[in-house]
Amino acid sequence: MAQLVIYLATAPNRTPAYAAFGAAKRVARATGSLMPPKHILNAPTRLMEDLGYGKGYEYDHATEEGFSGPEITSADGMARENFYAPVDRGFEREIKKRLDYWAKLRERKQAEDA
Repeated sequence: MAQLVIYLATAPNRTPAYAAFGAAKRVARATGSLMPPKHILNAPTRLMEDLGYGKGYEYDHATEEGFSGPEITSADGMARENFYAPVDRGFEREIKKRLDYWAKLRERKQAEDA
């Protein structure tokens, strides 16, 4: 527990994280409780499987890049949104690189599937 407290106390505190949290809360209030897409949900019963739950799901760790791409997007009836926009300094620079890399993988995957 002490290690967690020290880690969190010394973690970068940046405005983009607060802005992202505020934007996500506003969208949650506006949209209410929406179901996740069926294809990312487990299908423990035959009925759920027949209804499309889990259909076409691609496990991240089973892919070459360790990233399935557009698998997990947004709740049903909701467009994909990017809430977090890290700045290009400090540790956020590394986070931005990772997010940009995933965006490129997602675009490539969508182009392959089209």
